[in-house]
Amino acid sequence: MYVQNDTPLGGSLALSSLVAVLPLLTLFVLLGGLRVRAWLASLVGLAVALLVAILAYRMPVDQALLSGVEGAVFGFFPILWIVINALWIYQMTVSTGHFDVLRRSFGSVSDDQRVQAVIIAFCFGALLEALAGFGTPVAICTVMLIALRFSPLKAAVVALVANTAPVAFGAIAVPITTLASVTGLPEEALGAMVGRQTPILAVFVPFVLVGLVDGARGLRETWPVALVAGVVFGVAQYVTSNFISLALTDIVAALLAAGAVVLLVRIRPPRRAEVVADAPQDTRETVSVSSGGGGVDGGGDAGTGGTSSTDAPAGSDHDDHTRDTRRDVVLAYAPYLIIILMFSLQQIPFVDDALSATTVKFDWPGLNVMTEAGRPVSTQAFTLNWLESAGTILLFAGIVTALVLRVRPGVAVAAYGRVLVQLRTAIVTVMAVLALAYVMNTSGQTLTLGGLLAGTGGFFAVLSPVLGWLGVAVTGSDTSANSLFGSLQVTAARGAGLDPILLAAANSSGGVLGKMVSPQNLAIAASAVAMSGREGEIFRKVLLWSLVFLAGMCVLVLLQSTPVLGWMVVAG
Repeated sequence: MYVQNDTPLGGSLALSSLVAVLPLLTLFVLLGGLRVRAWLASLVGLAVALLVAILAYRMPVDQALLSGVEGAVFGFFPILWIVINALWIYQMTVSTGHFDVLRRSFGSVSDDQRVQAVIIAFCFGALLEALAGFGTPVAICTVMLIALRFSPLKAAVVALVANTAPVAFGAIAVPITTLASVTGLPEEALGAMVGRQTPILAVFVPFVLVGLVDGARGLRETWPVALVAGVVFGVAQYVTSNFISLALTDIVAALLAAGAVVLLVRIRPPRRAEVVADAPQDTRETVSVSSGGGGVDGGGDAGTGGTSSTDAPAGSDHDDHTRDTRRDVVLAYAPYLIIILMFSLQQIPFVDDALSATTVKFDWPGLNVMTEAGRPVSTQAFTLNWLESAGTILLFAGIVTALVLRVRPGVAVAAYGRVLVQLRTAIVTVMAVLALAYVMNTSGQTLTLGGLLAGTGGFFAVLSPVLGWLGVAVTGSDTSANSLFGSLQVTAARGAGLDPILLAAANSSGGVLGKMVSPQNLAIAASAVAMSGREGEIFRKVLLWSLVFLAGMCVLVLLQSTPVLGWMVVAG
């Protein structure tokens, strides 16, 4: 048996923290500074975490290795299980040509990439996050954007940045329910509090997306679209989470925001400067074809020319004028309607009870780790919800999709094989990072880092979202971050005289901003657009926005902890 100790080095929290941070520091330096491939950086970070656990924390070798194995398995199921089956559905739509129809249908709403980024990455991505989460929106939205002639790098960055505001209520509000279970606080109160934080973030995200696509010119010409999308989504998220249903929060917000944007574009299309020319592009760079901007791929220098609304990867077929029949359009949307239907059916009480009855919960074999209070660590228990998992629901949706689209069994199996090949490096990355997270958690390294932040007293209100950001940056999951740090947030809040509901919610709200920099999400985005090995490049593009939004969330939580915005805090 191993008993956790958050101050293994001479009882010093500061000295222990310097050692505990080494795995994270190694991971981020290798990924963002030295541009090492994500899978390799993750494996090296895992090795450092194991060494720290064994040498500094005196964790038995077998316990450290077993905790890493459990994390790796959790990385595959349920996280990768969701992504694999979501991408399988996409691959079948590509094989049958229905994805081209879907792309043309989205393009028919507007051929303006700035509007497409808002509708697809922000609105449609939020819907996917609501239904599945765990990387699904990034995987699908990146490929949809690149099919609409976004460059691969731009598509990945836009999808990652968009995948923020909906995350706390993703996968039918699983992060909130997890937070409630580990803190013992009311689920409704936590969801309502998060619903008074992330909607403010949602207002600004569409503006950033427009700026990423077309720089300052895009903001000048498309600000009404961004404003309507952000405000409608934010208001709907607040109202639904506070007064209707946590599980439906993102679904309602996504659909209302998409409808509002489509209506606005029909009534008042954004003004656009004349495009000089269209230029073919490859998957390694974007060629500027118009003046102004300074978007994602515009070279980064003001005045050198930003990206335009017509950039495309080489090989894109310019078939925007193809006329699709109503049946073609219905079939193109059918896979996503099937996904919505399948997840909606899962919410029916007797269906949910039948699925959950097959769930198996057990302590990980051979792992025996206790907290200082003498209780088993929460991550020691493994839940195998093989039939209830979102990945399994997506698998069933894929089978129904194959039947509806009349995909031959051989073609469906071949598409599944292509997904596994495409995600091979992402699979290694995700499993290695979750193994790292579990080693850090079970050994006590995360407790050390959290204890250092919690020791700041009232100032912890500023650092509380940072802790959630750190958890998601490492695990790639707001659910996992809430599981890791939720109880710590409550303990620190009570010790500092702060509201526990506020800081527990801040863990989840701050965590959503770590999604775009988490190695596994970077790997998923890179793999989805055939950019494996360039995760570091994507990381450097999104890091600034992650930190800017995080700073804003820290200020918001600080003000909510004072009389200035204290009226926003939900009563426990």
